[in-house]
Amino acid sequence: MTPTRSSHPPGRRVRSDPGTKGVVVWLTGLSGAGKSTLSAALRDAIMPHRDVHVLDGDEIRTYLSKDLGYSRADRETNVRRIGFVARLLALHGIVVVVAAISPYASSRDEVHTLAREEGLDFVEVFVSAPLDTLIERDVKGLYQRALAGEVEHFTGISDPYEPPTAPAIVVHTATESVQESTAKILKVLVDRGVGLNLEAIP
Repeated sequence: MTPTRSSHPPGRRVRSDPGTKGVVVWLTGLSGAGKSTLSAALRDAIMPHRDVHVLDGDEIRTYLSKDLGYSRADRETNVRRIGFVARLLALHGIVVVVAAISPYASSRDEVHTLAREEGLDFVEVFVSAPLDTLIERDVKGLYQRALAGEVEHFTGISDPYEPPTAPAIVVHTATESVQESTAKILKVLVDRGVGLNLEAIP
């Protein structure tokens, strides 16, 4: 699958039944792994049935975390901000899909814990792809530049990425289609009682 930076609006309000359970679906993985592509596919599948909103890491960097750099402290602050917004939306019964590199396990675990403390389900999805696939997909050549030492703080090259050790789902975007990966995530949401009917989703 070739990930593309989607131009879709972050989400659209549709009516939810009072008391509908909100959930945070957190897509984590390296740049180019396919998080934004999957978030758009999930949004399109869920939107006719549930209130859904996408929080894209690049958009958050532009509008909410413009003041932050790429040190570990700043990256973790960025994840906390995303987590805060995600929880606010989910508390109103929205299915919130987060697409963010979120490289450090400690901050991902923190937002997971806070969500669970507020009675929200949190589904961590590891969007996995091998480095050679990411380099092949990278039309801007950022990975090659990072490997050449021309780009600082590039996650997975000059900065660390800590893969989840026990994610709810692992999708392998080098070998799975968008539809296959999306179906795996939707099945877990259905199994967790999020209120989706798989038979009604194309």
